[in-house]
Amino acid sequence: MVIDYIVIAGYFILVLAVGFSFTKMAKHSTSDYFRGGGRMLWWMVGSTAFMAQFSAWTFTGGAGKAFSDGFAICLVFFANTVAYFCGWAFFSHRFRQMRVDTPSQAIKRRFGDQNETFFSWALIVFSFINAGVWLNALGVFASAVFEADIAITIIATGLTVLFISVLSGSWGVVASDFVQTLIVAVVSVACAVVALVKVGGPVELVSNFPGGFLMGPDMNYGLILVGTFVFFLAKQLITIMNMHDSFRFLNAKDSDNARKASLLAMVLMGVGSIIWFIPPWAAAILYPDAATAYSQLGDKAEDAVYLVFTRNAMPVGTVGLLMAGLFAASMSSMDSALNKNAGIFVRSIYQPFLKRRGRVSEDKKLLKVSRWVSLVNGILVIAVALYFKSLQELSLFELMMSVSTMIQVPLMIPLVLGLIIRKTPQWAPWVTVGLGMCVSWFVANLFTAHVFADMLGMPALTDREAVDINLMITLAGHIVITAGFFCATTLFYREETDQCKVETDKFFTDLATPVISEQGQDNYDRQQRLKLGLMIKIMSAGMLLLVLIPNPLWGRVMFLVCALIIFLIGVMLQKSASSPLTNSSSATA
Repeated sequence: MVIDYIVIAGYFILVLAVGFSFTKMAKHSTSDYFRGGGRMLWWMVGSTAFMAQFSAWTFTGGAGKAFSDGFAICLVFFANTVAYFCGWAFFSHRFRQMRVDTPSQAIKRRFGDQNETFFSWALIVFSFINAGVWLNALGVFASAVFEADIAITIIATGLTVLFISVLSGSWGVVASDFVQTLIVAVVSVACAVVALVKVGGPVELVSNFPGGFLMGPDMNYGLILVGTFVFFLAKQLITIMNMHDSFRFLNAKDSDNARKASLLAMVLMGVGSIIWFIPPWAAAILYPDAATAYSQLGDKAEDAVYLVFTRNAMPVGTVGLLMAGLFAASMSSMDSALNKNAGIFVRSIYQPFLKRRGRVSEDKKLLKVSRWVSLVNGILVIAVALYFKSLQELSLFELMMSVSTMIQVPLMIPLVLGLIIRKTPQWAPWVTVGLGMCVSWFVANLFTAHVFADMLGMPALTDREAVDINLMITLAGHIVITAGFFCATTLFYREETDQCKVETDKFFTDLATPVISEQGQDNYDRQQRLKLGLMIKIMSAGMLLLVLIPNPLWGRVMFLVCALIIFLIGVMLQKSASSPLTNSSSATA
């Protein structure tokens, strides 16, 4: 346990060092603070896009679902992979071509001032809820590891993330995401390899999984899984490729780097969709009573199954690495939310407020305001996470899916379709969101899974079937009713009364015009490679120290191989920084 504490402490020191090293790059302007001035390389942007969809929930709620239900959890992550493919094909470069600093500015350009204000407040509130879910997931897991109070864990972690976000803005956020991606990859691959060896290989894993690997237990209708996957494809596209979540790609230095970033996120998500869940699948065979080890977590006991596997099957020190990966995932999700919310508030609420009163604030003063807003946002996220801690009757999987399908989907539908459908009246976006919330309420309270089953004459549903059918009905309602309504509003569009037509036309013109990286970008490219290359080499040195821990030979070899791989990545980054400069593009961003 002492070794695990040392590993985690070393990780926090590294992340804080990353934040400090990029502080100067976020001091020039609010654009630098909110989106790195649109100067980031594709591998940094791709890693932050990937980590934004990862979060600690994958190692907790997702792992608990994999432990109990088998392969079904992969459907969610395969849908993420498809969404990033669509990003590469259509969305990611267009997001960069919106030529804005914050998502709310894009909403203003597309839908006008009223919708900018409405979505700014709505998206800030939603981000509080979403980040609270992620932080709560980490609190559940960390409290089980350290046998500490969940509330204390949530507060301590939240304050650490808050410090990094306030300190270095988007540069520190994205840079730490890249480092954290390496940590997650190392932990995941190492655990997956050991898990496969322990169960005798992939064939034994599939054939010996209790209740059947593909469908799992308590599932009598395979069609439910097929339907869930189909609707998840649409859901993940809506919740990933929208103007709100475009902030990941606003950081890219040009259109081409934005597309490459989405491609990287697609590859990482596609490979990870299998690798992440091999340990909990193996745990279902090796440690079928794993959930009882942490019965104090109540209905969330299965969410600690990754910890059970790591403690029982992995060499000493791996629990510390696993916790570092969990902190990495949660910090990535939370610091991105804080930075994005600060940008939305300053650009779309605070600045218009000053303008209405005939006041103009200098960019340096706005930068100070942005840091204070990040501070307040962080405190509110911690408060939301503490509230979710009290919801003991919900598993983390159900909590995450409920928030996503009932709140996020209706909120994002206009922000996806608005990029494709041009002629909509100004009231269409916010009325669509209101209708979507009504659809969510109707399914949750009236047209439930059990009512649906009774209509079809189906026998009594298991709890798992009820959860899956409820998700499917909610998503179907939003795709058919909510999205259908937004599309139908084109019938009420009148060009002669559209006060935003000029700005909307300019928005769509920019959307189709590639962004070329700015002159002088080479210096920023070199700094990114040098700074991160050094940090990664330091991380590899820390990993190498784990070889000294008394472990079986195979455990020491595992740590040695991981350290060498990380070291080589650091060397390659620093070596690429000394390559001949070739960038001579003109600025159009």
